[in-house]
Amino acid sequence: MRRLTRLAGLAVAGAVTVSGCGFPGLYGVPLPGGPDVGNHPYRVRAEFVNVLDLVPQSAVRVNDVPVGRVERIELDGWIARVTLLVNGDVRLPANAHAELRQTSLLGEKFVALAPPTHAPPEGTLADGALIRLADTNRNPEVEEVLSALSALLNGGGVEQLQVITRELNRALTGRETEVRSLLANLETFIGGLDAQRSHITRALDNLDRLSATLAANRDAIGRSLDTMPAALKVLSDQRRQLTTMLTALARLGVTGTRVINASRDDVLADLARLEPTLRKLAEAGDALPRSLGFLLTFPFPDTALNGIGGDYANAFITLNADVLEILDNLTAQKQAGRPGGGGPRPGPASLPTLPGASGDTTLLPGLPLPGPPLPGTGGTRTGRSTPTDSRNGVPDLLGILLGGGS
Repeated sequence: MRRLTRLAGLAVAGAVTVSGCGFPGLYGVPLPGGPDVGNHPYRVRAEFVNVLDLVPQSAVRVNDVPVGRVERIELDGWIARVTLLVNGDVRLPANAHAELRQTSLLGEKFVALAPPTHAPPEGTLADGALIRLADTNRNPEVEEVLSALSALLNGGGVEQLQVITRELNRALTGRETEVRSLLANLETFIGGLDAQRSHITRALDNLDRLSATLAANRDAIGRSLDTMPAALKVLSDQRRQLTTMLTALARLGVTGTRVINASRDDVLADLARLEPTLRKLAEAGDALPRSLGFLLTFPFPDTALNGIGGDYANAFITLNADVLEILDNLTAQKQAGRPGGGGPRPGPASLPTLPGASGDTTLLPGLPLPGPPLPGTGGTRTGRSTPTDSRNGVPDLLGILLGGGS
């Protein structure tokens, strides 16, 4: 007994000494049989809203395998920060989740680390990493489950189950076939709704846009509704005329139907006869519009409009007053009008002697022209001996034609 008492005293004295030296008490003493954190562990902090009765030295598990322990629990405002010491050989993504679980119904708490389930893994969980509050969770406590069950049994609707069951039996008894058919139809209806889910969603979206449009045009709709009574009054006052018009329109429709039915064969025959004409018009192609354009300026081409500048027209006339060429043209026309006129062109014809002219003058080449003789010609003028003769003989000829001459 004295030995046991002495050992107990030494243990208490050691504990007091350790506490007085600044160590974290018994929580800093490694427990036998605890998880192996290896020679190079790393620390991770996790934020929890409530750690319940989690204490330091609690286990840290991955896939229910102990890989570390809880080193420290601190309070930061309304958030609990838990420092986890994890074995250095454990590799987890940087966005890992931490959850507070329980080994059994009345077992101890532990922290479970796991990769994310609703997002792809990213990076690697390293020393000093922080698992935010959004990535932590906890399981419900037994006390919470029992409390909810107690509220359900005492103040909930459980006591009404007997009444509900009795009323359901009374309502469904003898109507099993109808209820079964109703359930089958309901299943078909729900299946149809599920198949049209995209259309229903689109209709709801369109209804939402329509509602927004109506809300944006609320003032205009209000003005329309304010003027609607006056418009309805006008329609009411003209109801008799509208009724008469609709009745006459109905009679017109009946008559038109009778006429169309009676003339159907003739219309079809006319269309059949019109088909070749339309085909030819189609074959005419671009020639038809060009010809229609020419009809507007007939008998002149459409280029004739270029000579009309407003209320006047430009005209260019070339007048040839050479009498010899005029006579040559007349002679050529007469010769062309004779039978066999297509042969060689005959020589110039003789003309009768003009009044007042000497008997040895002629009007055509080889015939003397009236008038005084030219100097150096020997007293005789020929019609086309030289250009000078032609120019000098024209005034004399015109004088003889207009007023006679000597």
